[in-house]
Amino acid sequence: MVTSLPNLLTYSRIAAIPVLIALFYVPAPWAAWTCLVIYAAAAITDYLDGKLARAWNETSPIGRLLDPIADKMLVTAVLFMLAAFDRLQGWSVIPAVVILLREVLISGLREFLAGMNARGLPVTALAKWKTTIQMLAIGFLIVGDTGTRAFDGKLPVTEIGIAGIWVAAVLTLVTGWSYLREGVRQAITEDPRSPPPAKAAGTFG
Repeated sequence: MVTSLPNLLTYSRIAAIPVLIALFYVPAPWAAWTCLVIYAAAAITDYLDGKLARAWNETSPIGRLLDPIADKMLVTAVLFMLAAFDRLQGWSVIPAVVILLREVLISGLREFLAGMNARGLPVTALAKWKTTIQMLAIGFLIVGDTGTRAFDGKLPVTEIGIAGIWVAAVLTLVTGWSYLREGVRQAITEDPRSPPPAKAAGTFG
């Protein structure tokens, strides 16, 4: 159903994006913390929508379409804003570029394999760890120096976020290579006449 709870969670993730962008332009500590809360809530819906859709047997074509799109829109928008407001700068921009390029690669592979009626690319445990670390790192970077001041300078929030985004980028390269190999293998070996597999909503990873 278009208005099922899993789909509504996906819609909310898309709706949160312009709010997050607007909050970056508000030069006040409350805006940074509010941005973090909204981002965290959106990240949680990324986990819940697919899980609920499978548990309640409410998977739908619109959910399968919008869920990965919402994920990539959210991450792309926030990474761009972090770079625009110098939370990511210099060498620290490189992991963000790696993460975004990997998303383009995986999206292209999944679309190609779907057209072949291939099995697709199942989300691996390492990819889930990558996503978790990436989400946490982005959260630290959103609050940045505001978070450091809140802890009286005792917690290097921005530095933790930058370290986390580098770790996520390394895992991005590893999982991206794994997905690429699997995609090429399926493209070579799959029978295009076979029926498409049943796919569940949710692409956490």
